[in-house]
Amino acid sequence: MAPLSVVAIVLAGGAGSRLSVLTRDRAKPAVPYGAGYHLVDFALSNAANSGLRDVWVVQQFHPVSLGTHLRSGRPWDLDRLDGGLLVLHPSQGTDRDGFHSGTADALWKQVEPLRRSGSRVTVVLSADAVYRLDYDEVVRDHLASFAEVTMVTTRVDPEDAGRYGVVRVADDGTVLDYRYKPDDPQGDLVCAEVFVFNTAALIRHLEAAAEDVASAGGPADLGDIGDTVLPAMVGAGHAREWRHQGYWRDVGTIGSYWAGHMDLLGDDPVHMLERADWPLRTASSYTGPARTGPDAAVSDSLLGYGAVVHGTVEHSVIGPGAVIERGALVRDSVILPGAVVRSGARVDTAVVDSGVVVPDEARIGERQTGATEATARVSLLGQDAEAAGERPTGFALAAGGIHPIEDEDPRV
Repeated sequence: MAPLSVVAIVLAGGAGSRLSVLTRDRAKPAVPYGAGYHLVDFALSNAANSGLRDVWVVQQFHPVSLGTHLRSGRPWDLDRLDGGLLVLHPSQGTDRDGFHSGTADALWKQVEPLRRSGSRVTVVLSADAVYRLDYDEVVRDHLASFAEVTMVTTRVDPEDAGRYGVVRVADDGTVLDYRYKPDDPQGDLVCAEVFVFNTAALIRHLEAAAEDVASAGGPADLGDIGDTVLPAMVGAGHAREWRHQGYWRDVGTIGSYWAGHMDLLGDDPVHMLERADWPLRTASSYTGPARTGPDAAVSDSLLGYGAVVHGTVEHSVIGPGAVIERGALVRDSVILPGAVVRSGARVDTAVVDSGVVVPDEARIGERQTGATEATARVSLLGQDAEAAGERPTGFALAAGGIHPIEDEDPRV
């Protein structure tokens, strides 16, 4: 079990604008995933299974969507009198009030409660990656080291490395160089957005970053920890890595979100969501088994609770409560909870948002046999708040298209 003096902070306040209409009306960590879960479930389940019992969730955008899912923390055994789940919102009344502008700013605004917690170690987690990791093992390894921060690292596609913090390490695990989202990444070893800090060192570096910003006379914006805190710790020789060898995927873009779901399918899936000794926990309002009709044809797919299939589903993930009507075809796609695919519609290489109705005879996307995250042109069909009723019969959305189109995203 994890040491008692550990606080885990899940940074769940990002806007998630790269997920387009999926995060227009919900927080990114509240986005559904894997036929019955939500993105935040991975960090919270890892914490619960690792024995961490003091978990804080920092939220900001669309807090109701995430708060409704978190409830009291019961699904993750965090509804307790000592420790448990603490949800932190933007506040007023202190010199650290207002909305945060990045991960460092979010942590700096929580320095006082972090001081009062008396924690020796702070585990900082993102809420938009799919992986399985024993945080307790990383914490214990960190405490036995010289480091002020242990960065969990993993390897990614070199073409994708610029989305992350890229590191260079010595043979003994010391982090020699750290570059945050570089334009020209030198390598494929990146931070997996899991950090174990000595709490006192984290506070000291956050306060130093705030003083630097104040002395510069600019806006009170600490930005991300990759801009300030981590480079300072690496530069002082106080950072080390913990190499994650298992599955890890950031699903913060439409392409990676779709590809992550495709990883769950096949005779030998790249990733299995459930493992008997490491349950993936969630809160769900859907109950009852999935059901298939007499004319249904389902192959190589996942069906969530309460899903109803009368049509054809191939190599797809169908969310809880979704309905695939007779004569409809869904292939290589992700249908989120409560969506309906009407008779005669065809959905290929696409993501259909929760509650969306795909009209009769619609054509969404196109078949792209063998497509990967790098090559797929994923179509995204979201809720159309401007439309009166359902989209018209025969509605079409081209491969790679997004509907509705947002002329200007205020979160960018």
